Amino acid sequence: MQKTVLITGGFGFLGRAVANKFKQLGYRVVGIGRGLWGAQEALVFGFDIWLDGNISLLSLMTLNDRFDVVVHCGGNGSVGYSIENPLQDFSKTVQGTIELLEFLRITKSKAILVYPSSAGVYGAKEDAPIKETDDLNPISPYGFHKRIAEVLLESYSKNYGIQSVAIRFFSIYGPGLNKQLLWDASNKLISAGNGKAIFWGSGDETRDWIYIDDAVELIIVATRSQEHYLVLNGAAGHRVTVRKTLDSLKMALDVNAEIIFNGEIREGDPRFYHAEMTRVFKLGWKPMIPFHKGIEKYAQWKLNHMKCNHD
Repeated sequence: MQKTVLITGGFGFLGRAVANKFKQLGYRVVGIGRGLWGAQEALVFGFDIWLDGNISLLSLMTLNDRFDVVVHCGGNGSVGYSIENPLQDFSKTVQGTIELLEFLRITKSKAILVYPSSAGVYGAKEDAPIKETDDLNPISPYGFHKRIAEVLLESYSKNYGIQSVAIRFFSIYGPGLNKQLLWDASNKLISAGNGKAIFWGSGDETRDWIYIDDAVELIIVATRSQEHYLVLNGAAGHRVTVRKTLDSLKMALDVNAEIIFNGEIREGDPRFYHAEMTRVFKLGWKPMIPFHKGIEKYAQWKLNHMKCNHD
């Protein structure tokens, strides 16, 4: 029997990559999200069935499939957006999550639910590897709402038997990502030419980058969990400073801009992100794309993307 996966937020960067992977694995792929795709266009991205709409109980109840796996990629992905639009962020992240959980409860689904959460739930931390068991200290509506979504998963797991895995992804990147640090930095470095490119912070802030293919593979591994409720870090387990990140990106883009840091902390931005990955590595997963290779792939895609748009 062919297995079926439901992917929410399927129009986004991660959702599309997840859909393609499940399609390659032979699944029937059903998606929901905000995107006006026709059937043929949706199929290009791996979706056998595509529903354009918000993640609501009303929309979900129109789906006739019984799902083996649900990957809940829906929700806002921007800290800045959450600060400027906290109510809308709550609706996208929290309301969308509980509507999905209600759908699974009402339909008595036996699917395993994988939720790509965020390291934003950790918030302000010291410059040391962060464990899944560490205290949570979110510093933005984005982080708080991701945390609430995780609590809902745990509640429905304990009260209604819905098996779920929350993966706290750190910094996912790769071809196709047209927002966040690398996209903005690429635009800034290219536009600066031989001049100065000015960035927030000191450059000593840290990030833990995970390439999109590795992130998707971790989601696949998570679907095999035997735990009733499990929390995992999603990262490579490597500490990279923002300065090193931008230097690597500058080299990969082959530009000569001078990188300057303004010393100011942007609201909602954590200083340090570095994942402790023991729990994940014990599951047999490990990252396959090293950061320098991933940055080269991303830069090449970015340059090709600009060339296609220019042409």
